[in-house]
Amino acid sequence: MSAGDLLEQVVAQPLLARNLTIALAESCTGGLIAHRLTNIAGSSAYVLGGVVSYSNEAKIALLGVSVDDLGREGAVSAIVARQMASGARRTFGAAVGLSVTGIAGPGGGTPTKPVGLTYLGIETPDGAKVIRRVWEADREGNKAASAQAALELLAAYLAGRLDQVDTGIESA
Repeated sequence: MSAGDLLEQVVAQPLLARNLTIALAESCTGGLIAHRLTNIAGSSAYVLGGVVSYSNEAKIALLGVSVDDLGREGAVSAIVARQMASGARRTFGAAVGLSVTGIAGPGGGTPTKPVGLTYLGIETPDGAKVIRRVWEADREGNKAASAQAALELLAAYLAGRLDQVDTGIESA
């Protein structure tokens, strides 16, 4: 990987080499991750599809997110990100499910869930991981940072470093 390589280029080669497929479940990024992945020629060999599940109803109907968990934890939560990744993987029959849910802003934040709060999930044949990040940009910047972090999470998995990624989630 050279300094000028985009992450969508970096992940393409190992996805192809390992014959892995990916499905996406995006909320706050509105399809930006899918857009970036599909900017690479030949991406149809590994990108199976994605769901922009902006509403809770879409998360439930299309990805199988639990109504109870949405009610208890909210759409922007670790458990919902995990279920979104799992739902994308299952819906498309992909090896890898990648998800993002967050508060892009400028409104919608609370003291416990500020603008910029994002949860990213990945489910693979080897297990699952959810990470928490808080961005401090405007709406477009928060979306871009979330998409970048999702691709970084995918790259970490493909490099065998998923266990080294800091979740950013405090243990209870």
